[in-house]
Amino acid sequence: MAFLYMEAVVCFMILMYFFETYLDLRQHAALKLPTLPKTLEGVISQEKFEKSRAYSLDKSHFHFVHEFVTILMDSAILFFGILPWFWKKSGNFLPLVGLNAENEILHTLAFLAGVMIWSQITDLPFSLYSTFVIEARHGFNKQTIWLFFRDLIKGMCLAIVLGPPIVSAIIVIVQKGGPYLAIYLWAFMFVLSLVMMTLYPVLIAPLFNKFTPLPDGELRLKIEKLASSLHFPLKKLFVVDGSTRSSHSNAYMYGFYKNKRIVLYDTLIQQCKNDEEIVAVIAHELGHWKLNHTMYSFIAVQILTFLQFGGYTLVRNSTDLFRSFGFDTQPVLIGLIIFQHTVIPIQHLVSFGLNLVSRSFEFQADAFAKKLGYGSALRAGLVKLQEENLSAMNTDPWYSAYHYSHPPLVERLAAIDEPDKKED
Repeated sequence: MAFLYMEAVVCFMILMYFFETYLDLRQHAALKLPTLPKTLEGVISQEKFEKSRAYSLDKSHFHFVHEFVTILMDSAILFFGILPWFWKKSGNFLPLVGLNAENEILHTLAFLAGVMIWSQITDLPFSLYSTFVIEARHGFNKQTIWLFFRDLIKGMCLAIVLGPPIVSAIIVIVQKGGPYLAIYLWAFMFVLSLVMMTLYPVLIAPLFNKFTPLPDGELRLKIEKLASSLHFPLKKLFVVDGSTRSSHSNAYMYGFYKNKRIVLYDTLIQQCKNDEEIVAVIAHELGHWKLNHTMYSFIAVQILTFLQFGGYTLVRNSTDLFRSFGFDTQPVLIGLIIFQHTVIPIQHLVSFGLNLVSRSFEFQADAFAKKLGYGSALRAGLVKLQEENLSAMNTDPWYSAYHYSHPPLVERLAAIDEPDKKED
């Protein structure tokens, strides 16, 4: 009977793979359509459409292969007991280097080190192909192989520095948490998220990109004036050298309370020759702040995190559950991994719900920017971003409803245009 827990998880993983592959096939068929949606005719050039179509189809073919390999490996790891085997091997390794195999923290760190090495080895071919074949073929990749591996090494070093204290703290909390375990775990993750929000822009992000103040000029004055009019506590306005890695463009804001920063990709400034288009994009982002979308999202994440930890406390002592996955002991990390697998159905439903909310927020932010008088500029900016990023022009409604956190361009333009039609 215990074996059926693991079997049920693997079966559901495979069922979800078939379902998502069906959606991928629907989207692939939409990408193959030889004509633009009527809404985009005369808005997107035929040349950009053909480039977007070729890029999207290349990514779609790659996605099919990557997902197939992923489900094969994930299912095999669970079904053939590779997870408990690797846990035992990592424990056997510790005495060889003079460490105590009975120490759960050391055992867990050894296990995670092996997992990190394995994941880097298995992911590397896909990352290299995506970056240096697909992205390069369509003119997006700007990074050298040296920069690629330098970023990879930096990421691994950060994991080595930050991972052990975080993992150790979680293990200690679980071991000593008692009946209030879920509250302690949530409180720790809440504080950790605040610390990372503070440290990431100051210490971590500059390790990978160069952030320079936006030069004085018309664009800076317009953004500062907009932020001031909305009482947005803008402290710093940066340009990030995204062009060193890719020609994709974007803009975002971050920070909490009264320490807000806005970051523009240098590629966005290069691609949008009209300052109004950039300011309109920023107005959209500020709309998320003004309408409290960021706060709502943060609260939702905290609630979901607490519920997850609450669910984990209910199953962490289930010997049958651990045995079904091949474990004779009940390590903290393994319990968290098993729990994540057992709640996959709920995670998919929650993800779908969050995407629905996110798309609603995007429409609201667009409407906010339009209300400020940036409707035409936002429309032009969204079209420019779609063109320059070669985003998919044709989307399957089922696929976009399930996967997209942002509405397709056609829907956003229709929403922006709709009030004008009513007013006329």
